[in-house]
Amino acid sequence: MFYKLISKHKREKLLGANLSENLRKQHNKRSMRVIKGDTVRILRGEYVGVEGKVEKVNTERSTLSIEGVQREKIRGGKVKVQIPASNVQIISVNTDDDYRMKGTQKAKDKNTNVKTGKEMKKSALKNKELVKEVKT
Repeated sequence: MFYKLISKHKREKLLGANLSENLRKQHNKRSMRVIKGDTVRILRGEYVGVEGKVEKVNTERSTLSIEGVQREKIRGGKVKVQIPASNVQIISVNTDDDYRMKGTQKAKDKNTNVKTGKEMKKSALKNKELVKEVKT
């Protein structure tokens, strides 16, 4: 109902899920947006503990369709159950998305202490000042 009132870029924030412990250390993030192809574990509800790949992401309702999560209809057919994105944990990440991997690369660079252009200029100025002090 109210999903259509929320703008698209704000709705995507609702599709975030926690990362597993090893992914948190690897990507230096606590949570990430769920996309098609990620492997997730369900943490809440009737299907607790079930793991599977994300087949479909519904941005309007912030729900996911996961492989192997189905229920039977009264007439005998099977229907995929929609799980809210906040009730899952990402176990493995789909690395095909270049935009997503670019963001994690920046996080890695911060931890390796790579100097930016401004930092290099500052260190060069400090070195010049030290050289002047030594000469005098």
